[in-house]
Amino acid sequence: MKKIIVACFAALLLVFGGVSSAQADEYLRVGMEAAYAPFNWTQDDNSNGAVPIEGTKQYANGYDVQIAKKIAEAKGKKPLVVKTAWTGLIPALTSSKIDMIVAGMSTTAERRKEINFSDSYYTSEPVVVVDAKGKYANAKTIDDFKGAKITAQQGNYLVDLITQIPNVDKQTPMSDFGAMRQALSSGIIDGYISERPEALTAEAASSTYKMIALKKGDGFKVSNDDISIAVGLRKDDTETLTQVNKVLATISQDDRAKLMNHIISIQPAEKHDETKKTSFFSQMATILSKNWPQFLRGTGITLLISIIGTVVGTFIGLMIGVYRTAPKAANKLVALLQKLFGWVLNVYIEVFRGTPMIVQSMVIYYG
Repeated sequence: MKKIIVACFAALLLVFGGVSSAQADEYLRVGMEAAYAPFNWTQDDNSNGAVPIEGTKQYANGYDVQIAKKIAEAKGKKPLVVKTAWTGLIPALTSSKIDMIVAGMSTTAERRKEINFSDSYYTSEPVVVVDAKGKYANAKTIDDFKGAKITAQQGNYLVDLITQIPNVDKQTPMSDFGAMRQALSSGIIDGYISERPEALTAEAASSTYKMIALKKGDGFKVSNDDISIAVGLRKDDTETLTQVNKVLATISQDDRAKLMNHIISIQPAEKHDETKKTSFFSQMATILSKNWPQFLRGTGITLLISIIGTVVGTFIGLMIGVYRTAPKAANKLVALLQKLFGWVLNVYIEVFRGTPMIVQSMVIYYG
């Protein structure tokens, strides 16, 4: 039995080790949300130079994706997008789940403590997106938003700008811009702070959205670190940092502007009912109709993991139970080793029994 267990464990190591090695050699794994048009979005085909998203049959495209393609080409690799929630990008990078972050991320001092940044590949401009027919549609200065219900994306420097608005009714930051648009169209919020390209995307999606671009002196006070968007890299990956900066140096400001304009023109159009406010149930119906294949696939994977976890957990528990009820060895050295291994088992049991499963999952994945 012991030989079988060791053989199975070795096989698993070989399989997963082989997969990781092949991915590291062949692909440049790029982390992004793939849900922040025009910087990055998800689509169903590889049109307009889109690249595959790991673990799915979908593709990613956008300004970030095209920049990542240039970097991958310089490194002689294929770009592979690893779709990651915004708050999980830095943990995924530092744990080597991805090779770099190209996701419209600004170079804040707080982030620089954890990762390195390349030279800037885009300069951001904060704006406010409001209802085109709402109370704040004619706002000209930051003071005109006094008392407004304003939000921004969680984990983004834009959240810190909310408090610059006098007497603002700060709302809970949201996970992505799609959720903020839905909240705005439903009247839950009066506006959200965004960046010019995303705001232009919102206007193109529906005439119910309006971008308020505030003039210098009448708008938000930002630092260069906040508005400089760059590629995120691990602290020890200085070789890639040098390569990335060389690639970015070949892209002129004029070429960057042309690329952004091109990306905005090819981004997928969003359907929106402009005749009425969308209810919660209609929003849910729209989400389900657009994403039911992903929900179905996620349900299947969840069930598969649950079944495997139950089977493996039962097997491990059975083996531990058999071991702990086994008689003490006659040999003193073997008995000592048996006792030491018993302590290890006790630690294992207490850790897995005494910590939440979500914490265990994060430690295993990111650790």
